Amino acid sequence: MKDLKRNIAIVCGGDSSEYNVSLRSAHGLYSFFDKQRYNVYIVDVKGMDWHVDLGNGQTARIDKNNFSFMQADEVIFFDYAYITIHGTPGENGIMQGYFELIHMPYSTSGVLVEAMTFDKYVLNNYLRGFGVNVAKHLLVCRGEESNIDEARIEREIGMPCFVKPASDGSSFGVSKVKNIDQLAPALRVALMEGSEALIESFLDGTEISVGCYKTKQKTVVFPATEVVSHNEFFDYDAKYNGQVEEITPARIAPETARRVAEETSRIYDILRCNGIIRIDYILSKEPDGTDKINMIEVNTTPGMTPTSFIPQQVRAAGLDIKDVLTDIVENQF
Repeated sequence: MKDLKRNIAIVCGGDSSEYNVSLRSAHGLYSFFDKQRYNVYIVDVKGMDWHVDLGNGQTARIDKNNFSFMQADEVIFFDYAYITIHGTPGENGIMQGYFELIHMPYSTSGVLVEAMTFDKYVLNNYLRGFGVNVAKHLLVCRGEESNIDEARIEREIGMPCFVKPASDGSSFGVSKVKNIDQLAPALRVALMEGSEALIESFLDGTEISVGCYKTKQKTVVFPATEVVSHNEFFDYDAKYNGQVEEITPARIAPETARRVAEETSRIYDILRCNGIIRIDYILSKEPDGTDKINMIEVNTTPGMTPTSFIPQQVRAAGLDIKDVLTDIVENQF
């Protein structure tokens, strides 16, 4: 009898500094998926080299015309792509555009949303129009570093501040700048990762991260994770080398947790997202002592290793990650 299971491609790799992080997420996802329900394959994309892992060290080339491959003289077609590329081309709309062209359902938001969320400057200004609190920021393009007005930065952004690539993730190229003399070196580091950098005001408060997904039947906002970095900020070493304390659920007031969940769901709807997203916030204090919710970043392909935030939050919610992934896939059929 013909195998009636859907063929799922976990699409990983990419062309950014986050290549290895993406591979780790792919193997995490592979371990989570319901193998009784789906045939699951890992597809590694790097430049023009696209191949599928067949196991036992064997691979097969992906035919980019229709995203298929050959196995034992049979053409295998995929039914669904779960994109877990962190950075380009999976987090900026490029891979999504490819799947749109070949009419294949995929796990992330659409082309426009991916392009917007990948560019922190564009996203901040777009969401600010909907009343979302974001840090004060300035954009610096490569080649214009020498023209920046340092006095204006000290006046409008303040010190300390953060300098980061406008389009990237995993804290590559991010620096905490404590005085104006550190600004130029920080910009050089950030602009090695991309053509634009963001100078962003420092927000003093509690860092949290919240996952969310929606289907036609339900909205799920996971418990927040509190991030306590042993480094100066939540940099790459903190994220991936254990130099951080991650507390799920976060140690925040129930009323604040409710408001954060509502804001996360609202942002999901404003952007018309699809699949799992994760939004990072800083909770600072209003003059009256209440918590102010400041959006830092929207992650549309969040890390999915067993120790990543989303799997932690799924467990804290009393859910099974296998069922969550099934929800996301089946929502598009």
